[in-house]
Amino acid sequence: MITYKEKLSLIGDMIELSKVDGKLHEREYEFIKMVADDLKVRDTDFDELFKIPNELLVFKSEFKRIEHFYRLALLSHCDNHHHDREHEFLYQLGLKLGLNPFSIKRVLHEMEKSPTRMVEADLLFGIFKEQHN
Repeated sequence: MITYKEKLSLIGDMIELSKVDGKLHEREYEFIKMVADDLKVRDTDFDELFKIPNELLVFKSEFKRIEHFYRLALLSHCDNHHHDREHEFLYQLGLKLGLNPFSIKRVLHEMEKSPTRMVEADLLFGIFKEQHN
């Protein structure tokens, strides 16, 4: 279970990513709001996150870091306008999270190839696990 502060950081990262291309699209907002509701983030805190700079928190669990990275990657595709700056933001954030750079690139590539822009969980975690050997 993640703390409330970690939940706020996660939502803050999503908001930062959604603003990278200069515009917060309605589908991006709806996706972020859905995740915030799922994480039980209070509406007042959610609204405040749009006004303050985000503090990156790195989860100790690699599973949580991969999950967080994948949520952000899904967000970058939800508006059907994948911008180069979003791709660079995701790559840099993945590095800050301590994820393997080759795995980051491969996951983003697999998402681009997929007609749904989604990657099966087994493949996702398998890509990161490959780099451990």
